[in-house]
Amino acid sequence: MRRALSQNSLDLRVRQVLVETLYTQPSSLLLGGICGILTAWGAAAQSANSALAASAAALTVIAISRVVMAWLLPRLKSHDSRLLEILYEAGAFSYSAICGLMAAQTLFLHAPPTVCTLMLGNAIAYGVAIAARNAGRPAIAIGQTFLALAPVIFACACQSDPSLRILAFSLVMLLPAMASVTLNTFRVLRDSITAAETSKRLADKMQDLARTDVVTGLLNRAGLNHHLVERLMAIGPEDKLALFWLDLDRFKEVNDTLGHQVGDRLLAEVATRLKARSPAGACVARFGGDEFIVACEVKDRRETELLANGLLDEITRPIRIDDDRLEIASSIGIAILPDDGADLDTVMQGADLALYHSKVNGRKQLSFFAPSMTRNLVRRKEIEAELRVALQRDELSVFFQPIIDLETGRIRAFESLVRWFHPEKGELRPDEFIPVAEESGAIITLGNWITAQAAQCAAGWPPEVTIAVNLSPLQIRAPGAALGILNALREAKLDPRRLELEITETVLLEHSANTEAFMAELANVGVRFALDDFGTGYSSLSYLNKYPFSKIKVDRSFVSGSSAGMKSDAIIRAVSGMASTLGMEVVAEGLETLEQVEAVRKAGCTLGQGYYFSRAVPDYLATMLLAQEREQSGVSLRRA
Repeated sequence: MRRALSQNSLDLRVRQVLVETLYTQPSSLLLGGICGILTAWGAAAQSANSALAASAAALTVIAISRVVMAWLLPRLKSHDSRLLEILYEAGAFSYSAICGLMAAQTLFLHAPPTVCTLMLGNAIAYGVAIAARNAGRPAIAIGQTFLALAPVIFACACQSDPSLRILAFSLVMLLPAMASVTLNTFRVLRDSITAAETSKRLADKMQDLARTDVVTGLLNRAGLNHHLVERLMAIGPEDKLALFWLDLDRFKEVNDTLGHQVGDRLLAEVATRLKARSPAGACVARFGGDEFIVACEVKDRRETELLANGLLDEITRPIRIDDDRLEIASSIGIAILPDDGADLDTVMQGADLALYHSKVNGRKQLSFFAPSMTRNLVRRKEIEAELRVALQRDELSVFFQPIIDLETGRIRAFESLVRWFHPEKGELRPDEFIPVAEESGAIITLGNWITAQAAQCAAGWPPEVTIAVNLSPLQIRAPGAALGILNALREAKLDPRRLELEITETVLLEHSANTEAFMAELANVGVRFALDDFGTGYSSLSYLNKYPFSKIKVDRSFVSGSSAGMKSDAIIRAVSGMASTLGMEVVAEGLETLEQVEAVRKAGCTLGQGYYFSRAVPDYLATMLLAQEREQSGVSLRRA
């Protein structure tokens, strides 16, 4: 039924376009009318016949009426295509009939030969020309040709002159020929218009799909930009446009624990709630991931705050998906045009900054944009700009924190950690510049530099001591990531088996084929991998089976954090037992006291790292620690 209705709608549209072709060139009607009027009055004047004069007068009235209608009717604001067609038919058929009748009259009235030739030529030329001109409506074109030629055929056939009878026969043969020309032209026009209409509908559909989010049915980022631009063009100078930027808190945990299908259904439910709670005419869009944007006109800040609180209340209501009862929360950043910016980009940036402020301040809240928030952005931009030249200025250094064998007390490895000593701002904490490096993409260059520096230092250590380097997700996904690490090993002349790359679970959640290829390529040459921060995320055991990990690093929160205790001790024991069975080593991070060292050793951890043993130190102090260890080992051997 839908297909039939769609086809009927298309046919009606094609018919409307074809009817409009009748009126597309009123100038051709004007020229044809002028020629017809001159021909008719010329014949009437030369023959001095009152009947021809009456026909010429009627043709003049009809010709002028047709030209006026052709110019006026299509310009009316509302017109019916069927009415246009009927009016055109009336004028076209009457004009054609008079042309043919006047030609027949000249023969029956025995007008001078020149007059007969003039009117016969006019009728025949008109009947032939109209077949193509009005082919958009073949019934009209064929009818006009027939009305113009039929009287001529009858009149010629009634004459005793053989030449006229031959002309009558030729015109009879001409009728189907011109009908064929008309129908062929019509098919070409119809097919072309149908194809154009179909292409337009498909283009419109593709445009709608390109602007629609497939998960929620809301506008996507492209659709949002298009809608907001149109909204801004229509907004009055005194109107205000509020932009609410929402981010679902801890949505990633839903995807990790219940799967992406449940996550998509959750997003769809949130979208439904946002549409239901937003004012009529509001623009609701999914900006990407778990972020949504609502834009609507508001009167003042008070109304904006009430709307934002309503959106928060709507989202925080529990959501049931199958047998799971989900409690989701949201953070909202708000900016208002023109209060917080004169253009769309500025307002969106303000809402984004306000959202960031909400999340930093504890989530589950709303924040209006304030100019002070730009200072944080300026700070990030400064760090980003200075970070790009910090390597050239030797402001960055690689420090090394020892990883200790809990049985022997000897240094088994060092973890490389970057430090930034700014000449004016002093030492910058890694949590200040590492996130900026990841956001800007500079982490790729920085990560490769750290790997190269760490490999150079490790090349001078005893062969049994390994070096651990943390990898960013962006660094792993970068083209040629494995090649950059292999080049660093080659230049440092370091055995690949002495390099250990630490990867967090966030890298593995995407199940990327590039990640698998990256790890496989390096594992084949001997590079080892450690699963970092184990226990803080999804901690899927499938990672340990799927990827070539040789070491698990238990997060410091299980050792020295607020959650440390009997339960965390049991978790460490379980992880250690599993690792032992799989032939892996377990590193306990964040060891600060002797009691913690003894606890994790008894729980099965084989390696330890933390301030109890040593802070991260420069390369020369790391070399000194190794030298002291060898010296103490040599003294012990001599005493033995």
